[in-house]
Amino acid sequence: MSSPLDKVDNVDIDTGTFKYILIKVYYSPPGETETSKFITRGYLSAGFHSDIYDKVVPAIEKLGLDCECMGGGRIRHELDNKTIEVYGYSQGYGRADHSITVDLLKVKYPDYDQIKFSNDGY
Repeated sequence: MSSPLDKVDNVDIDTGTFKYILIKVYYSPPGETETSKFITRGYLSAGFHSDIYDKVVPAIEKLGLDCECMGGGRIRHELDNKTIEVYGYSQGYGRADHSITVDLLKVKYPDYDQIKFSNDGY
């Protein structure tokens, strides 16, 4: 049986260096156990991590889901080199668990040569 969570892509990121956030999305059907999943979003156009959250939330809520930001950081996505580096933190939301983000990215980009994270930098 499909869940509204299945309608939300796990990863949506740009190419280049940009801010990103890790979001936990919840589905709570009446009388049933709550389920959730993590998603990551990152866009070059975002001046602040909250800009990403503000952009993403309406589409999630339209599906009848709830969500919360679990932190943020930065992503350096080099399409030509097939590499992604996740690092840093969000001043507003704190540091995301970059290992969760890296796991999501590895599923989305299985042919990449390197996807890694560091807790260094801003």
